[in-house]
Amino acid sequence: MIEYGFYQYIRSIRCDLSSVDQGVYPYNLQAVHAWNEIGLHPNVTFFVGENGSGKSTLLEAVAAAYGFNPEGGSRNFNFHTKETHSQLSDVLRLVKGVTKPKDGYFLRAESFYNVASNIDELDEDAGGPPLIASYGGISLHKQSHGESFMALLLYRFGGKGLYILDEPEAALSPTRQLALLRRIHELVLDDSQFLIATHSPILMSYPHAEIYQVDQGFQKVCYEDTEHYQVMKNFINDPGRTLQYILND
Repeated sequence: MIEYGFYQYIRSIRCDLSSVDQGVYPYNLQAVHAWNEIGLHPNVTFFVGENGSGKSTLLEAVAAAYGFNPEGGSRNFNFHTKETHSQLSDVLRLVKGVTKPKDGYFLRAESFYNVASNIDELDEDAGGPPLIASYGGISLHKQSHGESFMALLLYRFGGKGLYILDEPEAALSPTRQLALLRRIHELVLDDSQFLIATHSPILMSYPHAEIYQVDQGFQKVCYEDTEHYQVMKNFINDPGRTLQYILND
């Protein structure tokens, strides 16, 4: 029998706002004010909620606190195109497990183009083996957005790793989201841990996971109780009724 969660690289996230001005962003976010510690699932932890709720800001801060480039990539990436990330990482404390990951990556859908550009630039300047070989051997700029995402997941993610994904479904069709779900499971079986911010009911259906609803704080919810699941279920079951409701005055 497979034992899930044998390794847990981050056990929880703690926040201490005592030394900062709580009236300015990002410390003034409702979700930030409402928690002191978030316990993480050893396999997958999802953060779901409306746009602007703070879930992506949290993931960015966790990634920065762990040593990842705030714009994305592995811990070896140090490029920056514009200083837009928040300082929330300064007030976070990551409670780590006893084992360190052998691999890791921070995927931001909105800045993945910059990561792809940096890979090409590094390969142009380097004299050793090309970095793109770890991503399938084809420049990520020579693939569609969705294809480049899948190349990252299939070739670069090597297992025994900590993977922080911010809206990875952004470039993926429903079929590719199912493929991503399969890949997440393969990596979980290979002692990996995921933190994922998502709007996708497909992804958040993964059974070996915890789901946090980000709103006035961080509340654990069941998959079927998420707004994403309920809205999609109601629409699929009766699209005509849903359209009549939202299109009529």
